[in-house]
Amino acid sequence: MDPMTLSPVTAREQLTDHPRYPYRGCAPDLDDPTRAAGNLALPVDAWGAPDTDGAEPQTERIARENAAVEVCLDCPVMVACLTYGTTVTSSGHLAEPHGILGGLRALERHRRLIAQRTAEPAPAPNVDEARTPQRLALLRALAAHSDDELVAYRARMDLRTSNWHRSALCGLLGLDKETATRFQLLAAARHHGLLPRHVRIRPDEPGPVAAAPTTDGIRQRRITATGPGQLPLPGYDTLRRTPPPTPPGARIPFPRRRLRMVAFHEQLTLPDPAFTPPVRLEVAA
Repeated sequence: MDPMTLSPVTAREQLTDHPRYPYRGCAPDLDDPTRAAGNLALPVDAWGAPDTDGAEPQTERIARENAAVEVCLDCPVMVACLTYGTTVTSSGHLAEPHGILGGLRALERHRRLIAQRTAEPAPAPNVDEARTPQRLALLRALAAHSDDELVAYRARMDLRTSNWHRSALCGLLGLDKETATRFQLLAAARHHGLLPRHVRIRPDEPGPVAAAPTTDGIRQRRITATGPGQLPLPGYDTLRRTPPPTPPGARIPFPRRRLRMVAFHEQLTLPDPAFTPPVRLEVAA
């Protein structure tokens, strides 16, 4: 539930009624009640706002807060604590304006509240424009592959058109083109009925970019940023990388496999500028 709409009393009850609340990191230690169970080097009031009247040096305060946040990251009730720490009272203020809750300092929680109030509403999804034959075919290909060339091949379009449709789909479904991942795009497509439930989404490495933005100077960004890059063979730069268009009614042949040259992504120290990095051959679409 959104902390902005959750009452502080309810959020507090959900936190204290949590079955693992007695085992939280900021709880008093059984042997020494003045120390925190998550880190015996910290006092139990390390997460609060000690009334030192400015007597705590800045370096000591920062070290204390950093150590307290480290304990929060391993706390079993961190999510419930963060939910309570970001709830707002009827007057529009944080229910707990001081201290560290859920791994966030008071200043960080106030900044999050201000950002939520000033954030522009997300654009409404335009599902009708996303429901074109080309984009539906692209979504099916994206569910089966994470390599951008394979996606374009299976969707029967060139790589540039495939990248353009990926970016367009992110915008039409209300996703950020700069940060949207492949899984987020496919999940949004499935939520809006663009991708059937029975279509299996092939897993891959976490966080590949779905769109191909150009604001960072990269003309076309690969779906999997850490994947192998294709090197053109000398003298064969003009070879077609995508299948030719199939005439209407023609039989679609089974795709032939070919080899492509792929560069390794390990960081190399090149002794000679003319040194060519090692390559390997793999089966391509």
